[in-house]
Amino acid sequence: MYKAVVFFDLDGTLFDNQKNVSDENIAAINQLRENNILPVISTGRNIFEIQYVIDATGINSLVSANGSYVQYEGKKLKAEQISDEVIEEILAFAKKQGDVISFYNNEEFALTAENDLTKVNYRLLRLTPHVEPDFYKTHEVNFLNVFNYDKDKLYQDEFKGELSLVRNNPRCLDTMKWGVSKQTGIQALLKKAQLGDIPSYAFGDQLNDLQMFAEVDYPVAMGNGHPDVKAKASFVTTSNVNGGIVNGLKHYGLIK
Repeated sequence: MYKAVVFFDLDGTLFDNQKNVSDENIAAINQLRENNILPVISTGRNIFEIQYVIDATGINSLVSANGSYVQYEGKKLKAEQISDEVIEEILAFAKKQGDVISFYNNEEFALTAENDLTKVNYRLLRLTPHVEPDFYKTHEVNFLNVFNYDKDKLYQDEFKGELSLVRNNPRCLDTMKWGVSKQTGIQALLKKAQLGDIPSYAFGDQLNDLQMFAEVDYPVAMGNGHPDVKAKASFVTTSNVNGGIVNGLKHYGLIK
């Protein structure tokens, strides 16, 4: 039985600014395991995007795609699927706005088209996209990105009750089935893995981490985090490139 569980966001949190996990953070994760504490990745990214992180850290329990795909110790626990009907609704709406959409599942992704936003986004993520507008017709889709700078409320109002949309970076909106979030993914993992009676911690930096913070006992904000995230934290650690993970874990006595 684990003594505690710790959820880690990636970008701006467990990652350095080059999208890698530092040696000191890998050492901290190994210390957690030695102390019988379960490390879990909780990210807006999909599993295929972060295989190199799984390999580097050995973490195989994940809340990915903002709760849309959850696995525990390498085994799938839950996968949300966005229906073709809802996808076609948002495709039609996005076309009117001149916006591009990307489709995701835990293994691959595709775009409806390419533009400047998608080129910058996937270059930063070190991914090579391909255009396949009908991808959803032949593949399960757990998660979408809608590419725009400032249409959050427009989409949120239009798809209320169907899709949950949250901005994870300046270029796009993470898009899940209605009500799905890191929080619901964490709830599923804790319940199915029977981890609900142990202390829970979460490290994050951005607005898509707020619902994760609402679910755990001890939310930890990174020093580089959004002000609203810091306001909801039980502890604000140093930045992601200044020992933030290690300092936060030491603050709670999870590692020495």
